[in-house]
Amino acid sequence: MILAGDIGGTKTALALFEPSETGIRELRGATFPSRTYGSLEAILEEFLKDGPRGSLEAACFGVAGRVHQGKARTTNLPWCVDAEQLANVLGTRRVRLVNDLEAAAYGMLFLAPDQFEWLHPGRSPQEAANIAIIAPGTGLGEAILYWDEQRYRPIASEGGHADFAPRTDQEIALLKCLRARLGGHVSYERVLSGDGICNIYSFLRDAGDVPEPPWLRQRLESGDRNVAITQVGLSGEHPLCVEALDLFCSILGAEAANLALKCLATAGVIVGGGIAPKILPALKKGTFMKGFTDKGRFSDWLRDIPVRVALHPRAPLLGAARYLIGPSREPQHE
Repeated sequence: MILAGDIGGTKTALALFEPSETGIRELRGATFPSRTYGSLEAILEEFLKDGPRGSLEAACFGVAGRVHQGKARTTNLPWCVDAEQLANVLGTRRVRLVNDLEAAAYGMLFLAPDQFEWLHPGRSPQEAANIAIIAPGTGLGEAILYWDEQRYRPIASEGGHADFAPRTDQEIALLKCLRARLGGHVSYERVLSGDGICNIYSFLRDAGDVPEPPWLRQRLESGDRNVAITQVGLSGEHPLCVEALDLFCSILGAEAANLALKCLATAGVIVGGGIAPKILPALKKGTFMKGFTDKGRFSDWLRDIPVRVALHPRAPLLGAARYLIGPSREPQHE
């Protein structure tokens, strides 16, 4: 029996698996609000309190942060995750930590075709080549699936923390606004994340071109601001929220193309994370692909690249579990 985990800034998903003839079979799983707990060990204790702990063969956790020598300090949580300490808690010597987007990228290799939504078909047939993965959620994750002529190998990155590069006068103004608010450095994660949607909205509201009505202000103050902005934007109830989502999608398209250019992702781009499936109508409006293909001399090349949204929220969990099984059970590239 193996244990897999997806450790995120908002929630932590755990599941027990066992190998099967088709790969793996999930036995049971649970999701925990990350910020309610002081450590991953505390969550594991609760998940495994009813057993079975002694029959665990191995464990793998995708962690939202840089993994180095079996340790990771989570980016959006005050946790230090240590593979050796986890091994003591779990009673197994084989514990592996990987970057969460590395796990997500690997897990996407095993998703069914109907667990994706196409944003742009690109050229057909799809060739065997690199794939870029970008995933806005609590933070912004980026990873690469490198094709080594035999199989895909996931490569982790912390590209979401690279400098936000504005392309228009409006985006330059957004950068200046965020620099003043954040005290200097502005990464793509400050724009392309849950809080990023709120940052974009606040910038547009403060610009004063469109007033914020009292009903909208009350709605934003009474619950999760990012969720409220998204819901109002998708329903078209107010232009401020609509514009915030449009600008978010445009910048997301531009950064997805940046990643595709950097790794020559001829086989495609996958948009993952928790936000993309929830804003599919906004992503399909055209602002995403306009931002994606606005790359000067490489615009035509980018138009040939297929772009999909991964709909399955448990891809990182599946990827972490598959890491423990090894490449012999990977699907063949078609």
